[in-house]
Amino acid sequence: MVTDVKFDMEKFKEVLHYVIYKCGHLENVGKTVLFKILYFLDFDYYELFEEPLTGESYRKLEHGPAPVHFDRVVKELEDEDKVEICDIGIGKYTQHRYISLKEPQLDLLTGNELKIIDEDIARYSTMNATRISEFSHGDLPYKATRDGEIIDYELVFYRDSLFSAREYEDE
Repeated sequence: MVTDVKFDMEKFKEVLHYVIYKCGHLENVGKTVLFKILYFLDFDYYELFEEPLTGESYRKLEHGPAPVHFDRVVKELEDEDKVEICDIGIGKYTQHRYISLKEPQLDLLTGNELKIIDEDIARYSTMNATRISEFSHGDLPYKATRDGEIIDYELVFYRDSLFSAREYEDE
């Protein structure tokens, strides 16, 4: 059963713009890396505070978790001249890159939320698409979900220590 978490589209849009602003200029950060950073920051925040950051739904796909509303929200950011989308050929692959054109508004984010977001950007933005996809496949919420289904936020409470964002006391 998927947890009933309410999606806050405006907050997701602000978070996405901020993540693009902070690391979209890095050569390794394309759509796949952005997907995983968003997944980890939403699920890490939920594990730490037991409430959603953006409430975005993430679907289990072959290359790892993917945010359901990404394309729609990034298109809005592009239409508002806040980000630019460009495709770059890398060997036989095309990397979809997102570049921030304006400094993001952070009206909807608290200092605590920004701290978690910045920590996850620092942790994951150095990985390339292959590495972060492989890494995301080890996270229990992803592993415990059937292909194509929405990943349940509540599964973060069963993560192993490599993925856990929270220190649990031994009982």
